[in-house]
Amino acid sequence: MKSMANAILNLKGRNIMQIRTAKIRLLILTGIGIFLSGCSISDWYNGYYVERYAIKEAQKDREKYYNSESPEMQERRKQNQTYCLDLANKPENRVARAGYPNGVWNQAMFSRCMIDRGTPTYESYGGVLQRKHDEEQRAKGKRVM
Repeated sequence: MKSMANAILNLKGRNIMQIRTAKIRLLILTGIGIFLSGCSISDWYNGYYVERYAIKEAQKDREKYYNSESPEMQERRKQNQTYCLDLANKPENRVARAGYPNGVWNQAMFSRCMIDRGTPTYESYGGVLQRKHDEEQRAKGKRVM
């Protein structure tokens, strides 16, 4: 009988130890789950990191575009930029926009002026390349959206 009582006490002691370790494990797993759901690595990677990387890549491409020009083209770009900025900022060419009583400068006019004068900006150059690509695709008989 005494050995039976010892066996029962022994089993209760083991159960208590198992419950204690299970509670600790559950608490740790719950804490990790709450931390990961609040500060998800995928959110950080897809948001902050990717946006920063895209900005750096765009800045590199922009610098590469402007640095690849000859000195004559760079000088021509400075002259065209001055002329086109003055043209786009003239009061009669300003674009009316809510909250701006005098209007805002005409970005579209500036870009078109730079293209017409032979020195497209990096931003408009991307559009020019896209239009050329679309025209080539249409010439091949492919559908372009």
